[in-house]
Amino acid sequence: MSDNVTDFTFLQGVKVIDFTQFEAGPSCTESLAWLGADVVKIENPLRGDPGRRLQPNKPDTDPYYFHMFNANKKSITVNLKSTEGLALVKDMIREADVMMENFAPGAIERLGLSYDEVKAINPGIIYAQVKGFGEGSPYEKNLSFDMIAQACGGTFSVTGDMDGPPTRPGVTIGDTGTGMLMAITILGALYKRRETGEGHRLQVAMQDAMLHYMRVNFATQGRTGKAAQRGGSKVPGVSNAPMGLFPCAPGGPNDYVYIMTSRANPEHWDRLLKVIGREDLIGDERYLTPADRVENMPEVDEIIATWTQSQTKHDAMRLIGEAGIPAGAVLDTDELNGDVTFEERGVMQTMVHPIHRPFKMPGWPVRVDGKATRLKASPVLGEHTDQVISDWLGLNDAAITALKTDGALG
Repeated sequence: MSDNVTDFTFLQGVKVIDFTQFEAGPSCTESLAWLGADVVKIENPLRGDPGRRLQPNKPDTDPYYFHMFNANKKSITVNLKSTEGLALVKDMIREADVMMENFAPGAIERLGLSYDEVKAINPGIIYAQVKGFGEGSPYEKNLSFDMIAQACGGTFSVTGDMDGPPTRPGVTIGDTGTGMLMAITILGALYKRRETGEGHRLQVAMQDAMLHYMRVNFATQGRTGKAAQRGGSKVPGVSNAPMGLFPCAPGGPNDYVYIMTSRANPEHWDRLLKVIGREDLIGDERYLTPADRVENMPEVDEIIATWTQSQTKHDAMRLIGEAGIPAGAVLDTDELNGDVTFEERGVMQTMVHPIHRPFKMPGWPVRVDGKATRLKASPVLGEHTDQVISDWLGLNDAAITALKTDGALG
């Protein structure tokens, strides 16, 4: 374990009751847990969060997705269809600061935990909801996952080759990106509540959240009056050359380097020509200005690619970067996983789990006073049931045993 990790206590004492599943909601509550909140997942006694991917009567062979979004949390198993179980959860809501859910539309209300009912129990609670589509949308009753939100939120439309079909981005900003926006808003609501004592209902739709991540594309829409286009490795709406992915040795599937010369810095082009040994082109009228290079982009790209194909992506990135030109090697998950500097800085940490083998994963990336927050194991289903019920509600062992006998607790 790196010396650059510690336990963040910014949200120490904040109690979060977590009714989330899969990724959008869990990524939000996990961020609160990393910041020190006491986050308790309320899970179905039989299968838990569907993101666990548990198979009936079989060992859990695929816990990694669940690990990613539920580190540093606690888990209790409650039968919400039991009168006693629902009453127990309402008692916990009375003690909570935040309640978070991302069930299908109408599900939380059918359980008897609508905002009005929860507010009546705890007027100061921050009640947070993630849905696929917003209230008032023609699709507000529709189900959604990450790829649905991204398709309907515009990201597919600007991803892919210019002459190719829309493409799903390789990252789950529909889920985790939405969760981060909600986490920030929860923090703001908690801060304001210190002054007013008032709770709030927070809602974010995954489709709506995608518009936030499309702001550069909407700037292009505003400037051109037309839909932002796909540009492959180029940036649609930004006319510049050279800019994009260039192949490197030895020619593997991710052996590329991204090079970006800036129109705002005319020195980048001359610097790049020196790096690649083409000083003979400095001052060449065909490539003199950014506009000239855009007009002759195929030739410019070929000049750069001829050099990059003789370099590894790491060497290309180093040499170009040292010359003061933005450049980035295309790194895959295995390369990133093997980079020890992430571990040394606490950005990647190894989860030591009571059941599953140790698993290295990304933690919270923001360092505070030089340290990252400590990664703790995701909970086994129902692992903290007795502890949480005792700590939050003050019930003794006999009372907890009785609730289990009645089927209220798993």
